[in-house]
Amino acid sequence: MEKFNTSFNGYKKEEVNKFIDDVIKQVESMINNMKSKDLEIEKLKTELEHYKNLETTFNRALLIAEDAGQQIRNSARSESIQLIEDAKRNADRIVNNALIQADTARNEAERLRRNIITFKRRLRDILETQMDLVNDIDRLDIE
Repeated sequence: MEKFNTSFNGYKKEEVNKFIDDVIKQVESMINNMKSKDLEIEKLKTELEHYKNLETTFNRALLIAEDAGQQIRNSARSESIQLIEDAKRNADRIVNNALIQADTARNEAERLRRNIITFKRRLRDILETQMDLVNDIDRLDIE
C-alpha cells in the first residue's frame, strides 16, 4: 500500500495523480491481459471443439472400419468354408472317377487275359490240326 506525503491542503496532488496514473496503467494492463487471455481461451475452446469433432469423426470411422473388417473376416471365413467343401466334393468325384476307371481297366485287362487264353487255345487247336494234316501228308507220301 502506498503512503502519500501530506501538504497544506492534504495529500500532495502530484503524488496522488501519479499513483492514480500508475493504478490506471496497471488496471489497463490487467484488462488488456485479460482480453488477450479471453481471446486465447476462445481460440482454445474453438480448437478443443474442433478436436472433439475430429475425435468423434475418428471414432465413427474406427467403428465403421471395425465393422467392415469383421464383415470381411466373416465373408472370407464363409468363402473358405465353401471352397473347402467344393474341394472335398471335387476330390470325392475325382476319386470315384479314378476308382471307376481302375475297375474298368481291371475288367478290360481280365477280358483281354481271357481273350489271350482263348486265342492261345484256338491257335494251339489250329496248329495241332495243321500238325495232324502234316502228319497225314507224311503218311500219304510214304505209302
